[in-house]
Amino acid sequence: MESPPPPLPPLPLLYLDVDGPLIPFGGDPARHRTHLAERRIRELTGGSNPLLTRVNPALGPQLAALPCRLIWATTWFDDANACLAPLLGLPPLPVLPDPPLDASDPAPGVHWKTPALVAHAAGTPFAWVDDEIAEHDREWVAQHHPGPALLHRIDPEVGLTEGDFTVLADWLRKPT
Repeated sequence: MESPPPPLPPLPLLYLDVDGPLIPFGGDPARHRTHLAERRIRELTGGSNPLLTRVNPALGPQLAALPCRLIWATTWFDDANACLAPLLGLPPLPVLPDPPLDASDPAPGVHWKTPALVAHAAGTPFAWVDDEIAEHDREWVAQHHPGPALLHRIDPEVGLTEGDFTVLADWLRKPT
């Protein structure tokens, strides 16, 4: 009798920021294509936020198709589930917890999310999509995370692009 195949490794995690990657900002507001009307936003979310008109609903299926487990990593916290998930057609996603108030500050120049991501990932391969990633974050992750990690910086004036999805999909299929 043959042995059962070994279990598949867990899917990598993808930590997703909102402001910048999903809601492009900065520069001339006329450059941003309005994807959703305010009325539709109120229907989907029960509220209104003018920045939500910048959300491209087509990003939801693209995010859902990535071979990973999506996690919000944003100061929107659970509001991302209430406001953004319906616009994107995503189910409610886990939310990266806010660091405890007594948490020590990371090294100078390291984003507050960086240690929280590493602690939450607990060695699992992860990608982080944010517009505030810097070299200090890359160094900190390399020193403190034993697994593969991709820190992918997004241009906040443009948001997620097809090129970004290509990079993410390629890396998530075979984290290195």
